[in-house]
Amino acid sequence: MTTSTYAWLAQFAQSTGVLYFMGIFLAVCAYAFWPSNRDRFEEAARTPLRED
Repeated sequence: MTTSTYAWLAQFAQSTGVLYFMGIFLAVCAYAFWPSNRDRFEEAARTPLRED
């Protein structure tokens, strides 16, 4: 009985972890490619090339 409980918990944790990280990944991609953030990211990309 213990092994089946362990196997079930391990499978549940793996599945939940995959779904959690997939959700985080999709949220980060949505934030990065959101049209209203384009100007902010383009300004950040030019920062190293600016001379003070």
